[in-house]
Amino acid sequence: MHKFLRSIGFSQCRNNQDVEVLLNRIIENPTEKRRIQIDENTNLCEIRGEVAPGMGIAIFGEMDRDGNFRREYYYPYLTSDDLSSTADCSIQRHTDKETCAGLLDEYRVGISLIFFLENLFEYREARKDNRFEEVHGVCLTGLSMSGKILLPLKMTAKQVELSKVASRDRNSLLEAAKNGDEDAMETLTIEDIDLYSKVSKRMMKEDIYSIIDTCFMPCGVECDQYSVIGEIKNVETKVNSMTEEEIYDLTVESSDILFHVGIGKKDLLGEPEVGRRFKGQIWMQGIAKFEA
Repeated sequence: MHKFLRSIGFSQCRNNQDVEVLLNRIIENPTEKRRIQIDENTNLCEIRGEVAPGMGIAIFGEMDRDGNFRREYYYPYLTSDDLSSTADCSIQRHTDKETCAGLLDEYRVGISLIFFLENLFEYREARKDNRFEEVHGVCLTGLSMSGKILLPLKMTAKQVELSKVASRDRNSLLEAAKNGDEDAMETLTIEDIDLYSKVSKRMMKEDIYSIIDTCFMPCGVECDQYSVIGEIKNVETKVNSMTEEEIYDLTVESSDILFHVGIGKKDLLGEPEVGRRFKGQIWMQGIAKFEA
């Protein structure tokens, strides 16, 4: 059973039998159904069941000549139209099944950002028709099973502006270091040492969340899961049409990257409002925008 089903309002699915009933219901009454012939003997069939706007379950498998569908895997999804990044992106297929991961060379985060490719069908169609050239943008989303709301940091308008300038300068240094600039590497090293010293002193008297404004770091052993702290830019409440459970669709900005987070209302501690911060672990998904 996929553990992030509760993120889109299926917290009552507690075992595989419940999931089987749910998936069979979606297969019998799909919102969307697509099929592509990969080669002479293989086809890829996608069935989607939307339970709220931009949110649902995607089921993938093969369909035989008699029209019988054989399921291989499924996953919950959340989509977004907000462009998160235009950094260089490469796509690689997973080893065990017909799924793909995207890798963003995003220097604003400081790491290579890995996400689960949500629009696999478009990717396979583009590859089949030899239309795929490169990714020119990615819309990121994340599903979370639990989270907390943190109060915002109290900052003056001047402090906010200085923070933005410092962030732009650091991004420029990171880009220069990536291209082999030794002076930029040395400057970044010195800045990191100074930052570590300042944080260590402040932690003796202050709470860690009053020092760290946003955070974006890998979490656990799976490469597409992250622990994030980010400022809430928008709050939208959606209702699962099958279970009537309420889900928050939060627009979050962390490390200057804008993305959406889906989380069940009962799983979020605190009241989300614009300006407050979200803290939680997310499974990162993304829709790649292909340029033909």
